[in-house]
Amino acid sequence: MPTDQVVVITGASSGVGRATALAFARAGARLVLASRSRPALDDVAAQCREAGAEVRVTVADVLVPETVAEVADTAVTAFGGIDVWVNTAAVMAYGRFEDVPAGVFDRVVEVDLLGGATVARVALDRFRRQGHGILIFGGSLLGTVVTPYTSSYVTSKWGLRALIRALRLETRDAPDIHVCLVSPGAVNTPIYRNAANYAGVAGKPPPPIDQPETVAAAIVRCARKPRATVNVGLANRIISLGFVAVPGLYDVLVGPLMRVGGLSREAMPAHRGNVFEPALPDAEGLHGEWRPAWWRPRQAAGTAAVLAAALVAGRWAARLRR
Repeated sequence: MPTDQVVVITGASSGVGRATALAFARAGARLVLASRSRPALDDVAAQCREAGAEVRVTVADVLVPETVAEVADTAVTAFGGIDVWVNTAAVMAYGRFEDVPAGVFDRVVEVDLLGGATVARVALDRFRRQGHGILIFGGSLLGTVVTPYTSSYVTSKWGLRALIRALRLETRDAPDIHVCLVSPGAVNTPIYRNAANYAGVAGKPPPPIDQPETVAAAIVRCARKPRATVNVGLANRIISLGFVAVPGLYDVLVGPLMRVGGLSREAMPAHRGNVFEPALPDAEGLHGEWRPAWWRPRQAAGTAAVLAAALVAGRWAARLRR
């Protein structure tokens, strides 16, 4: 990756987006950072400048096309073009489908899927005009499997994966334009606390948990050597195998595992989180409050059950292929 590469990041104020901004800054890229929160943007921009990067910031909402276009214009005006555009902007809601208000459900799908489409529309227009570019989307394991209590997020991530596949097909005539998907499992970011919640208890990332820097490193590698899909997470492939190979067994196990590993015992009143408005600046950090604690009994039991289910799934799949 050239050290002067121009990188745009939408969703740069928190979690994986913030970690990605810092990773590109350390790699010598010139950055345009965008999100809904100006205070959080200023904070991450200051950290990137401390790492030696040239940085511009633009307040933008991926559901407002004019603001996304302003992000592109800022990059072109300041740096002459865009080499890489990373979109990690996303919101989330917990709760049974019938308990999540329709407006909240719809907004999650709009931000995570239609917002991604808006970014793609603007980025690909610029890439077509300049003849090259790498568009990287932050996806999720939940774009390939399903968990209860996250129906809006799952719906949007499955849709985003389909959109990305379509975009790859439609850019086959442009070999220097790449559309990539980086899909992590659970990541220690603030999204779980900032999510809307109608489950009655707080959400949390199920084990095994990666740090946002791990995902950011995968995104930087993808910018250096574009790949269609990059999975980040120890258990992603085996969980996906269980989902496809033995769906009945998966469906029996995923509910109890989600209640143990993905929901806490902490009571949580119903709230809309950051679905409609950005979180407060002190909630827009790099990390959440969770650590990769395999030794904790509840987490270890949940992880062991997932791996056991995946092992059974693999054996069933092997028998079916005979």
